[in-house]
Amino acid sequence: MAVAPLNQVRRVVEYALTQIPAEKIDLGIPNYGYDWPLPYERGVTRAVTVNNVQAVQIAVEHGAEIRFDPVAQSPYFNYTENGVEHEVWFEDVRSLQAKFDLIEIYHLRGCGYWQIMQWFRANWLLLYSRFYIMK
Repeated sequence: MAVAPLNQVRRVVEYALTQIPAEKIDLGIPNYGYDWPLPYERGVTRAVTVNNVQAVQIAVEHGAEIRFDPVAQSPYFNYTENGVEHEVWFEDVRSLQAKFDLIEIYHLRGCGYWQIMQWFRANWLLLYSRFYIMK
């Protein structure tokens, strides 16, 4: 499944707001994805962490179609390598936009990143245009 499915993130935000004032909450933004070998077996299967650019590169290298889950609001794709099927979930501007929308909808203080050292230029352009350019 997605790293941070929007439907689940929304549930966490709504619960947090019952316990904490909105102006004290920063939304966690994942800046990475996971490449899962299939079939998944709990406690056995291990994913490889990929950055968002690597995820797209993997899709291109394998001719995989990137799809978008409307509930999770996250991109994903499948590919096969050495006879092993893989499923990759990651973040793109659409999934980030949906998370940034939650910050505004719920009047949260802002956001913080997991894996900030992974360079994803589109994220920073979106963040800047969304919150720092005077409209």
